[in-house]
Amino acid sequence: MTAKIIDGKAFAEGLRGRIAEHVAQLKAEHGITPGLAVIIVGHDPASQVYVNNKARQTSEVGMNSFKYELAEDVPEAEVLALINELNNREDVHGILCQLPVPKHIDETKIINALNPAKDVDCFSPENVGKVAIGLPGPVPCTPLGSLMLLRDHLGDLSGLNAVVIGRSNLVGKPMASLLLRDSATVTIAHSRTKDLPAVCAQADIIVAAVGRPEMVKQDWIKPGATVIDVGINRIKAPERGEGKFRLVGDVDYKGVSEVAGAITPVPGGVGPMTIACLLANTVTTACLANGITPPSDLTA
Repeated sequence: MTAKIIDGKAFAEGLRGRIAEHVAQLKAEHGITPGLAVIIVGHDPASQVYVNNKARQTSEVGMNSFKYELAEDVPEAEVLALINELNNREDVHGILCQLPVPKHIDETKIINALNPAKDVDCFSPENVGKVAIGLPGPVPCTPLGSLMLLRDHLGDLSGLNAVVIGRSNLVGKPMASLLLRDSATVTIAHSRTKDLPAVCAQADIIVAAVGRPEMVKQDWIKPGATVIDVGINRIKAPERGEGKFRLVGDVDYKGVSEVAGAITPVPGGVGPMTIACLLANTVTTACLANGITPPSDLTA
C-alpha cells in the first residue's frame, strides 16, 4: 500500500480563497473589514519570516494587517500597553503576539492581557475552556487545520478511533477536544504511555505532535490509517553537505507511507494550514464581535 498524500499546501490555498470571499461579503453587506494585529519582539530571523508571511497573507485576502516590531529590550510594560491599546481598537479583531518573547517579558502576562475576544491564537484560559466545552470562538490554529484536513479526507469522523500523541496545551489537548466534538473515540498518548506502539496500532487516525524526529514507525500503524504529522524537526543532513539540515516530522514518513491509507508530508502538510487558520479565526472573531454567525466552513 502506498499512502495518499494529504496536500496541506493546496488545501490552505483553497481555504484562503474562501476566506477572501467571506471578507468581501463582510465588507459589502456589513461594512466590516476584519483586522489582524501582529506583535513581534526582537529580531529572530525565523520569527521575522513567519510574521512577514502572516502580514502578506492577511493583506492578500483583503483584511487589514497591522504589524508592530518592537526592540529586543523593550520594557514589558510597553508591550502590555500596546496590547491594551489594540484591545480597545474597533478596527482590530485579532491580536497575535509572536512567541517566544525575550526572557525579561512574562509570557503569562502577555497571554492574560489579550482580550479573549481577539485572541486568535487561542492562548487565553477563557478560549481554552471554550474549545473544551464547544462554545463559539477561535480554535488553536494547528489543531483546527489538522481537523479540516481530516474532515476533507475522511468526511464523517464519528466512531473512528483516534490517537493523539502529545499532550501540549497548544496542540495535543485541543486536538483531542476537537476530535471528541466530532464524535471520534479519542486516546491521548504521551511519553509515559505503556506500549505506545500497541496503542497506536488500534487507531484509525493518528495525530503525532510530540516533537521527536521520526518517532512514529511503520509497525505502529494500522493498515489504512490516516496519519496527521504535526511535528517539524530540523535534523542534520550530511548527504546534502557539511552543516546542512533538513526538515522531518514526528513520523517516519517513508516507512509509514507504505502502510497508512493517507499521510501529511513534512513540509507541506499541516504547516501551511497554520497561517490560513489564523486568518480564518480573525474572520470568526470579527463576525462574533458584530453579532454575525461565523462561516461554518472556517470553524470547528
